[in-house]
Amino acid sequence: MLGRHLRRLRHNPGLLILTQSMPVTMLLFFGYVFGSALAMPGEDYRAFLVPGLLVATAANGIMTGMFQAAQDTHRSVTDRLRTLPISRAAVPLGQALADLVVTAAGTVPFLLVGLAVGWRIEGSALRAAGAVGLLLLFRFATTWIGIHLGLLSRSEEAAGQLGGATFLLPLLSNAYIPTDGLPGWLRTLAEWNPISAVATAMRELFGNAPAPVDGAWPVVHPVAGSLAWCGVLIVVFLPLAVRRYAEGEG
Repeated sequence: MLGRHLRRLRHNPGLLILTQSMPVTMLLFFGYVFGSALAMPGEDYRAFLVPGLLVATAANGIMTGMFQAAQDTHRSVTDRLRTLPISRAAVPLGQALADLVVTAAGTVPFLLVGLAVGWRIEGSALRAAGAVGLLLLFRFATTWIGIHLGLLSRSEEAAGQLGGATFLLPLLSNAYIPTDGLPGWLRTLAEWNPISAVATAMRELFGNAPAPVDGAWPVVHPVAGSLAWCGVLIVVFLPLAVRRYAEGEG
């Protein structure tokens, strides 16, 4: 199933190029347009932005997972796969792992562009490896949300529209801007967003910025908060997606 999903991406190079080039485009756009307008004492905005954009891109696992699952469901591919004598978890797990492989490959050019625009790994290699591992774990978790929602969707168009709405999630977090200046209720909402916990953990592990000393628990303890969020998302949505796949559309 993993090979099937990877071959599927190979036969759709346009989508693959778009998903891989979009984060780099956003880095250059946000870094040089917003970077010239945002003043962050003691901190370079592009160094702040790179980990945030990595996490925002990982959160797109919801959108890609949803669209691919909906496409397979409404083109009857899922029905044919369901007749095979394999585990009910094999198909959605293959999709999630293929997405993880593509995400890992796409992270490399993004980091190289990040280095080119001034971002640096200030911590140890071990902590940087931990940051990348945490990023991939978060992508794995969000992909299961997408697979579940895609299997529930009534059409490919509905999945595409709902997936596009997930673009708002990073805007309600600290992926692009610090949350310090937000109104109280909005800051609380943003800091309990899982994206904020993972972005803060990435900045801490890469050595770009320490975790804040005040705020919501997931951003004050970002590594523990990120692991907790990923664990909750996987424990909830992986069984739901597998059960939905096993039940079929009816």
